Amino acid sequence: MQLSEFARSTALRRTLLVAWIFAAFVIALLGFVYLKTRSDLTIRSDRLIASQIRLFAQLSPERRFDAIDEDLKQDPGRIRLAGLFGSDGRRIAGNLERLPTDLKIDDEVQSAVVDRADESGREKQAVRLIARSLLNGDVLAIGRNVDEVGEIARVMGRALVLGLFPAVLLCVAVGLALGARARRRIVEVNERVQRIVAGNLRERLPHRKADDPFSKLAMIVNGMLDEMETLIQSLAGVGNDIAHDLRTPLTRARLMLERGRTKAGTLEQLQFAADRTIEAIDQSLAIVTAILRLAEIEKGQRLAGFSKVALADLIREVGDMYEPIAEDKGIALLIHLPHELTAYGDRDLLIEAVANLVDNAVKFTPPGGKVEIGLIPGHGEGIVRVKDTGAGISEHERDAVLGRFYRSDKAARTSGLGLGLNLVSAVVRLHGFRLTIVPGPGCVVEIGCPYAPTQS
Repeated sequence: MQLSEFARSTALRRTLLVAWIFAAFVIALLGFVYLKTRSDLTIRSDRLIASQIRLFAQLSPERRFDAIDEDLKQDPGRIRLAGLFGSDGRRIAGNLERLPTDLKIDDEVQSAVVDRADESGREKQAVRLIARSLLNGDVLAIGRNVDEVGEIARVMGRALVLGLFPAVLLCVAVGLALGARARRRIVEVNERVQRIVAGNLRERLPHRKADDPFSKLAMIVNGMLDEMETLIQSLAGVGNDIAHDLRTPLTRARLMLERGRTKAGTLEQLQFAADRTIEAIDQSLAIVTAILRLAEIEKGQRLAGFSKVALADLIREVGDMYEPIAEDKGIALLIHLPHELTAYGDRDLLIEAVANLVDNAVKFTPPGGKVEIGLIPGHGEGIVRVKDTGAGISEHERDAVLGRFYRSDKAARTSGLGLGLNLVSAVVRLHGFRLTIVPGPGCVVEIGCPYAPTQS
């Protein structure tokens, strides 16, 4: 990626924004630490000053003078201040030249600016000072230089400030590294997406760790691409199957018309050719109608018609429809409805699905056989079962029979389009039901329909 493009990237702007926020937070934290440290040190210094003046005030005048002098000699840092003044304001002892005019006697510890006078010379100092009146009329003042407190606080502040710059730089560096890494992955994804758009459906998005959110998203997209590739290949296969299945009846219709035009010598012969042609065209229309019906079901356009469906009444209606056909073929059609169960769905589509199952059962059961339609309760569902005594479906064909235009060798001599079970599967998927095909001699197909809720 070019430098100019990176400079305009959102990742850089967000990184700098986070760095500024982090810096502002650290500065606020430093200010708080500085003020808190200064306040705590001042409080500790005030306590020490108050304790010291109480100690000096309890001493006798002679011992007080010596104690002040000894205390000041043990202060090489020139931090302590003490002064003993007479009632007329004259200094008796200590290194405090005079009392500040604004100092309140017998009050709490106060901030003041005083003149310090000792062997090292005379200078002004900002101090914390307290003054008390003694019993003999003298005034005792004890204080400490606050520059010590300020210096300690400043040292801590400088240390924290010096740590701020590496922290901000580290934040920026980490943000830029993560942004560059994310940018590289996005560029790689874009390149692969472009190849997918160009028609390479075998291309997939890169993914690494399973717990990485970006990798999880890539895995989801790859799953979607797998499904799309399968659907596109299925569509291509369907197109080939449609072309193959339509070519036969259309070719037959064309041949019938040619023969009728060239060989028909009477009106009856011409009508016969026209009837055969109409049969071929009807077969082509049936294929197209069935495919359109499947597309309508798979798109879920019938969801608005869902309601409670009485499964027993539905099975009775299908049984009444196919009883004459089964009787004409010499097949016993038995219906078992020991329970009245309901499901939630589209009644017309469910009738169509069950009718297709019964139609297949009657079609592939030899004369003298038996077809049973039953409704039995299951675990939270009503099971519509269609069972026949035909050749059945083998294990390796159980999934294949649900595809479009699939016709096994057993069905080669039987009329049909190979779309019946595919339509049943589409209806079951639309409803969220369960479709089970039990392989073996004598086909058994079950549709598991969850019970209808009390309020849909």
